[in-house]
Amino acid sequence: MYLISRLFLFLTKSYDQRVKEQQDAYLAEATDLYDLEFRMRKIDREAQLRQPSWMSQH
Repeated sequence: MYLISRLFLFLTKSYDQRVKEQQDAYLAEATDLYDLEFRMRKIDREAQLRQPSWMSQH
């Protein structure tokens, strides 16, 4: 039953929602302010790598 409910949740959430939840969980694991800032910068860098330069907002 647990597996079925997890599968249902996976299928009903959008990709953006899943990514946001994963990022929030990752940030919540920060041990202090410096760790939190490091993790935030890491997420920003990874997002820039995935987004083509012509799509970036200047």
